Amino acid sequence: MDLSIKAIDCVVNPITPEIMATRPAWSKTFWTQKIGRKPEDLVGLTHDKMIAAMDAAGIEKSFLLAVKIGRQGLPGSWHLPYEVVADAVQKYPDRFYGLAGIDPTQGMQGVREFERSVREYGFIGAHAYPHWFDLAPDHPRWYPFYAKCCELDVPIQLQVGQSLNYTPEQRLPSVGRPITLDAVACDLPELKLVGIHVGIPWTDEMIAMAWKHANVYIGCDAHSPKYWPQSFVHYINTFGKDKVIFGTDYPVLDFERTRREIEDLGLREDSKRRLYRDNAVRLYKLKD
Repeated sequence: MDLSIKAIDCVVNPITPEIMATRPAWSKTFWTQKIGRKPEDLVGLTHDKMIAAMDAAGIEKSFLLAVKIGRQGLPGSWHLPYEVVADAVQKYPDRFYGLAGIDPTQGMQGVREFERSVREYGFIGAHAYPHWFDLAPDHPRWYPFYAKCCELDVPIQLQVGQSLNYTPEQRLPSVGRPITLDAVACDLPELKLVGIHVGIPWTDEMIAMAWKHANVYIGCDAHSPKYWPQSFVHYINTFGKDKVIFGTDYPVLDFERTRREIEDLGLREDSKRRLYRDNAVRLYKLKD
């Protein structure tokens, strides 16, 4: 496997033993029964061991998610405090960046906390799961956060495509169809929108949004590259080579396996370099 291009993984879940001890039980069951991770993988991984796994896969830097899952206080919800990720970024500034999870139901309090994460903790963007709040990306409750992203000049990642049933009791509607980014991109052309999770099963719809709007990008995380639709592979390799950023959603996808599967796609060297790092460097204004 050619690891000469040092990748930037734009979607990574920190899973230290301390963090895993706070995650709800359903998330671990989801990772083992739905995603296929081994139970021993979910005991936790220290930051040092995660960095070692990154090194083995030729990944230079990762964006750690301070996720917000569900409205705070409701059964099954889970918010990882910004401070936990900020501490990791402070200890490993050459390897980690922070992304702030967004709960749109928190209103201006949430907006102020998000702003603090960027201005005080050095986070480089936002991250959100629309389906966990049953609020499509074009719902008005997201707009205060979008406006703050414009003001701070940072991108926001939103999961697009279908949502999954995380347990038999947690049936979440798929409110994040890629077409719902259309009105947002029209309303806020300064906002840098990243539709993560490939947009499956509406990948062609996601490609259409990224092609139409200069400010819309695609994250390729959470779906194994060997199963990517051919139209998506073609997009990365040709007219969309500047619009897709690399990610795994680790531990959903393994670092090394994901890189190996991308290498097997036969992408052009220029397209691979843009996918692995150049697009992220430009979009997030990183020092390369």
